[in-house]
Amino acid sequence: MVHDLPGAPGRADGGFALPARLRSTLRAVRRGTARAHSYAREVAWLHTVIDVPGEVHASTAAFWAEALGWPLGQPWPGHPELRSFEPAVGEAYAHLQQIDGPPRVHLDMESDDPAGTISTAVAAGAVLVRRSERWDSLLSPGGLPFCVLGARPHAAPEPAAWPDGHRSRLVQVCIDSPAASHDAEVAFWRALLPGRFVGSPSAEFAGKWHDDGSPVQLLFQRLGQPDGGVRAHVDLGTDAQPAEIRRLLDLGADDLGAGHGGWHVLRDPAGLAFCVTENAPDQVRHRDLG
Repeated sequence: MVHDLPGAPGRADGGFALPARLRSTLRAVRRGTARAHSYAREVAWLHTVIDVPGEVHASTAAFWAEALGWPLGQPWPGHPELRSFEPAVGEAYAHLQQIDGPPRVHLDMESDDPAGTISTAVAAGAVLVRRSERWDSLLSPGGLPFCVLGARPHAAPEPAAWPDGHRSRLVQVCIDSPAASHDAEVAFWRALLPGRFVGSPSAEFAGKWHDDGSPVQLLFQRLGQPDGGVRAHVDLGTDAQPAEIRRLLDLGADDLGAGHGGWHVLRDPAGLAFCVTENAPDQVRHRDLG
C-alpha cells in the first residue's frame, strides 16, 4: 500500500544517524531491559504485501494464488493496483500490489490509535513519506516500507490443506538487515510493536516477535553483507516440509537450496526469495516462538 518510496535517510559514511530515543532503546535492548509496551501503541494485525512491477504481475499473481491456496480477488475500490489473496474462510492478510519499481515485500500494521503509532514510529527513527485517507506510508530507519492504518475486527484463516494431507500457510515475515543497520532496525521494531519478543541464541538472528492474534509473526535476520537497505521476505510454515517444497517446485518456484537452520529457500516468478520452514502452519492466538 506504499508507492514509489525514496531510500532511507543515512549519513555520508553509510551508517544511520539514530535519534536519541532510539539510541536509548537500543541500549535497553542490548541490556535486555527494553519494554515495548512503554513505547508502543496497540498494534495487533499485520498484513503482508508483495509488490511487483507490471511485467511480472500476472505470473506472480498466478503463482502465489496456487502457493497459498487462496484465489486473487478483485481490485480494491479506488485502488486498482491492489488485490488480496482471499481465503474461503477468514479474512485476507496477504496482498499483491502492482508498483513502478523492483519487486519487494512490505508490511501493513493495523492500530487502535494510528496517529499515536505513527508518532511513536517517527520518534523512534521512521520517516513519514505520505499520508492518505486509508493509510499512511513510512520508512523504517533502515529503509523498509511499511504502512499504518486503523484497526478493525478480523477472523483469521486456517492453513490450506493439500490433497496428500499436509498443510501450509504464510506464517512469517523475515526482516533482513545488513550488519551495519541490524541492531538499530531491531531496536526500532521492538520499540514500535507490542507483543512478545523471544531472542535467539544465534548471531544471525535477533529473535522472533508475535502479538497475540496476528496472522503473521516477525523474524529478524542479520545479513552477511555489511551495508545496504533493509528488506523483507515471506516464510511459509508447514507440517510436511519435503512435500511442501515439491508442491511449490511443481508450481514453478526456483530451488535455491536448503538453509543451515531447517529452512529451504525458493524463488518466485518475480525473483523474490522466500522460505519453506518448519514453523507450525496453524492459526493460533499464542504462537510458539521457540
